[in-house]
Amino acid sequence: MELKINQQIKQFNAESLSIQSLLDLEIPNKQNGIAVAINNNVVPRTNWNQQLVSETDEILIISATQGG
Repeated sequence: MELKINQQIKQFNAESLSIQSLLDLEIPNKQNGIAVAINNNVVPRTNWNQQLVSETDEILIISATQGG
C-alpha cells in the first residue's frame, strides 16, 4: 500500500491499515499530543482503531510542540 503522509509518499506491506495501526508503525513511542486528519478532516482519537486509510487519502499527522 502506498500512502501520502505529510506530503511524503510511503510504502507499507498491508492491504488495509487503521489510523492506529499506521501510527504504531510511523511513531510507535510518541502518540500523545498527536492529531490526525484525512483529506482535511480531523479524525477523533476515539475513531483511530476503526477508521481505515486508503491509497487515495491525504493523511496529515500533527504533533504538538512546546516553545515560546
